[in-house]
Amino acid sequence: MRSFARRTALFPVLAATALLATLAGCGSGISLDEPIEGPAWQLVQLGEEPVAPGNGAQVQFDRSSGRVSGSGGCNRISGTFTRTGVALRIGQMASTRMACTDPTRGANEAQFISALQNTASYRLAGPNRLALLDANGRTAALLSSGGGR
Repeated sequence: MRSFARRTALFPVLAATALLATLAGCGSGISLDEPIEGPAWQLVQLGEEPVAPGNGAQVQFDRSSGRVSGSGGCNRISGTFTRTGVALRIGQMASTRMACTDPTRGANEAQFISALQNTASYRLAGPNRLALLDANGRTAALLSSGGGR
């Protein structure tokens, strides 16, 4: 009888453990705290508008230095960032001052830098997809790593 009592006493613990394991596997399958550091993220969309492939705009986050660097499409850009969970703050961006011969690329660069500096959080929007969100939760920019558009 004692053996049965011990087994039934363990049932709630085992059930709770199984429930937590199941819940952890639900949803998108992407951890909300999955690091964004490492890959180069290429710009594929500004707000709701797609940008031309090969536009040259990209960023890379380096956790060890707390720096973000890359290209706006015409100029090299760099700055600092802090990430806690899905909260992402990008500090003032520095940029080289080379002329951009393509007016569309120059306009995209200015909008991209603005989107970076207005980022409040991020969301992994699928495999190799990073959505930078503004303070209202709207997508300011969508980036891709690994060449996928």
